[in-house]
This record gives sequence, structure tokens and C-alpha cells, in this order.
Amino acid sequence: MKKIILVIILTSLSFIGFSQDTSSEKTSIQVDFDKKIGDMSTMWAWFGADEPNYAYMKDGKKLLSELSAMSPVPVYFRAHNLLTSGHDTLNLKWGSTNVYTEDANGNPIYDWTRVDKIFDTYLARGIKPLAQFSFMPKALSPKPEPYEHNWKPGMPYNDVYTGWAYPPTDYKKWAKLVYQWVKHSVERYGKKEVESWYWELWNEPNIGYWKGTVEEYCKLYDYTADAAKRALPTIKIGGPETTGPSWDKAAEYLKTFLNHCISGKNYVTGKVGSPLDFISFHAKGAPKIVDGHVQMNMGTQLRDISEGFRIVASYPTLKHLPIIIGESDPEGCAACGMKTNPQNAYRNGTMYSSYTAASFARKYALADYHKVNLKAAVSWSFEFENQPYFYGFRDLATNGIDKPVLNVFRMFGLMSGKRVETKSTSKYDFKMVRDSSVRGKYADINALGSKDVNSAAVMVWHYHDDDVTAENATIELDLKGLPVGKLNFHHYRIDKENSNAYEVWKKMGSPESPTQEQYAILEKSGQLALVESPSYIKTNNGSLKLNIKLPRQGVSLLKFNW
Repeated sequence: MKKIILVIILTSLSFIGFSQDTSSEKTSIQVDFDKKIGDMSTMWAWFGADEPNYAYMKDGKKLLSELSAMSPVPVYFRAHNLLTSGHDTLNLKWGSTNVYTEDANGNPIYDWTRVDKIFDTYLARGIKPLAQFSFMPKALSPKPEPYEHNWKPGMPYNDVYTGWAYPPTDYKKWAKLVYQWVKHSVERYGKKEVESWYWELWNEPNIGYWKGTVEEYCKLYDYTADAAKRALPTIKIGGPETTGPSWDKAAEYLKTFLNHCISGKNYVTGKVGSPLDFISFHAKGAPKIVDGHVQMNMGTQLRDISEGFRIVASYPTLKHLPIIIGESDPEGCAACGMKTNPQNAYRNGTMYSSYTAASFARKYALADYHKVNLKAAVSWSFEFENQPYFYGFRDLATNGIDKPVLNVFRMFGLMSGKRVETKSTSKYDFKMVRDSSVRGKYADINALGSKDVNSAAVMVWHYHDDDVTAENATIELDLKGLPVGKLNFHHYRIDKENSNAYEVWKKMGSPESPTQEQYAILEKSGQLALVESPSYIKTNNGSLKLNIKLPRQGVSLLKFNW
């Protein structure tokens, strides 16, 4: 007899259990595991950071190992600054490999030591690169000074964009650098391995990261793609990683690039078009402070995603290509902590985890709606080495202590197979969240279900943009399409009391230098936790009805197997 596992994910702050409720307002959620609607892809298993050198540092290696362990497929990692000149650094929004310098006669000198160290760290943990050709080495920049910035949280964001952001002085030298890097990667890691990676050009060229024109970006893309394909004809390369597709100018930038790849004159070959193996863009939300509390804006992020999908779908020859949302986050600056940017105070606790659960479900729905091939949604969130505990960066862990949001991805790792039909009496569907976000009297209480050969799952969230206390939701779950008989039941939880190192740290008095004993407690409290001992629960001819009390913000995982 085949073994089958059922997993249920629920967002909450606390759990009252399976019980009858006398509340007048209830939300009914139906899940039919026999009605499949699409793939339960692992598009969530992609992460990234500005600072590539953190990967091989103490806490970076620890977190990469955890990311790999939680995913049933290889995790992909995207990083900036892989070609930037300089030295190992702990500076925010910076990193360097110093792969390219020149001798006194202008001849190239290649040094792969540091970029190899980064990729070796990934591969040793089963993680694959989304390798980025960026940024401009100092020796190829037309305005090399100033080059390395000294940005700190609270400083103007434009201080970041220095000499590394310019087009090259010599496109052929740039192309040779691209060719040599890909060739070196194949020699070091093998053709089959490098074929499994994704490669891209630059980051957000429609804003300060690129000091050239859109035409110059297209020119650089042609030189980059041509050189990469000469080194490895089967390489997967794409772009343009623009941000804000819902902005008019950003949309035009994306369309200009796509038109160039389809019908433009190639700057290298003189022929029509340029190779394009995937399409990438970014989508961000926009939290703010309202009446003394954080108010998220999921709608802003979803509108970016929806418009990006719509643009891609408008090209008949491109709509089949994989789409990578290269950064998909609640807002735009991972290194802007909550002390300098108080609207980012959502990041340490359960607001971030419930937002993640609800928003990722809507990414699946938007891809279905636009009929596009969503490959990945990169969470631009990693860790910041040697920074204060729980400073409020957009990160998954702080000083080696996992935050609640990381446990949402652990839960996603338990969902697989096909997504199944779910219905909720909630006021919201994905279009309403996209168009209006989650505001006013009603919260967003909905579900995402999946079923595999030996497993099934349903994710349920109780989310609202306003980070304020509210009454619990009473939810009636009606699950159909399960096997007949007893199910072994495990219940995991993210809330104020479970899987939440932040609340434990605050109860300790917010120590900046935890003792060894305190650190061990924090480390354990950051893991995904059971809230009760495993038990058995019986279905009624393959159906199961549960009444659940679900407070605002948080995540629960109910797992059944037999």
C-alpha cells in the first residue's frame, strides 16, 4: 500500500485547537485534493543578497546549509558584485571578487580565487548559482573614482551607485572576461553542472545600478550573451532584471529589451535578435507607518508581478520562456534596518512570515491567470555578517539565529506535486489583493493546497496589512479526497510562542552578547517546532472537517500520514 502524507499550513499567532466555536463570523475553506489546478513548483527555493562574500563566512555557511536542508530540490542563490573590484569586506550592499585587473600595458589579469570560493561554498551544500555578470571592474570603468562606496543605513540610497555602475570602456575586453569566466567554470565544475545554472546580466538597469542607456544595456547584453554562448553553447542566459514593471518607464525598458532580443540588430553579429533563455524582473511592496504601526502593501508587489507577467504574455514567441522574479519582497532595501527605516519593523516577527505565506500563494495564482511559466521568485533575503542581533534587516537569520520567516520556507519544503482546488468564503481573492491590498475591516483568510503521489498539503493564512492586534478568525476546514482510515498527525507552528527566536530574545532582555547557554536556547527556538505530541486522527470516508482558531500573523503546519 502506498504511503501518503498530508500537510496543512496555517497562519496564526496562537492556536486554540480543534474545537467547536460559538463565534458568529466564520470562514469556511474547502480543499478538494482530487481536483488538480497546476504544478506545486519550488519557485520559492531561490534566495539572494547584495553581499556575495558573506556566503563563505561563518554564519553565511551555516544559513546556506539550512537552506539546502529544507528544500527537496537544489536551492538557487543570486548575488550581486561577482565581478566587482576590491577586497573581502563586511560592508553593507557591497562585495567584491577582484577577478579582473590589468597590467601596465592594459593586458587583462584574471584571478578566480574569490569567485571560486563563493561558488565552491554553494556547491558543497548542493546549492546552485544564479550567476550574475556584474558589476563593472574598476579597470574597465570610464569613471572609476569613486569606486567602493561607504554606504550605511540612513544614508542617501544614491550614495551606493559609484564607478562600478557604468558601461565598459571596451566592450571586447568585457566580452573576453565573460568568455573566460564561463570557460573557467566549465573547466572547474564540469559542463553538466554549469549547464544547470542560470546566468544573467546586471541588476536593475532601469535605475541607479546602471549609468548607461537602455541601448547600451542591450549592447552589453549582446556582447555578454555572445561570449557566454561561445564558451558554453548550452548556457542559460537571460535578463534584464528591471524593477517595477508597473511603472511606465520600467515597463518600456523591459519591452525595449524584449523587442531587441526578438527583432533588434545584434551589436556583435549584425544579425537579427539575441539569445534569451529566460526573462527576469523585480517586484517590491511598499510598507509605511500609519497611526504608529506598520502597514504593509502587498498589492504594490502583486501589481508589479501581474504587469510583468502581462508584458511577457503579450509576446507569443516569448511567453513560454521561464520567468525569474529576481527579487520578490515586501519592500526594496534589505540593508535598511528598522532603526533608520521604522516601516521595516515587520521583519523580525510573524508579520513577515504571514506576508510570505499569503504573497507566495498569490504568485502561483497570477502565473495561472496570465498563463506564463513562473520558474522562480527570489527572496532577496539572506544574512548580514557581524551585525547586531535582530537589527531589523530583511534577512532570514541574525548571527546564526533563524527568524520566523525562515520557517515558512521550511513549511513550503513539505509541499509538492500538484496544486489543488481551494475555496474560501473570505472577502479576498488574488485579484482583490493585487488591486486593493488587504485593508479595512476584513482580513485575508485563504488557502493553498497541494497533493503528491505520497503527500498532500493545504496552507491557510490569516493576514492583514496592518500590524495591529485583532480578534481570532474561526475557520471551518472541509478537506476532501483523502484516504479512508486513521492518519498520523503532527502539528508545527510559527507564532509568538513557537518557532520564534525573536520573542525569546526579547524575553531574555534583548542581549547583544548572549551567553553560550542563551545562544543555544535562541538557536533551538528558531527552528520549526511541534506544538503538541503526534497523534492519530480518523477521516470520514476520505473527508476531514476541522474547526480552527486562527489569530492574525503566523504560520502553522499540520501534517498527516498513513
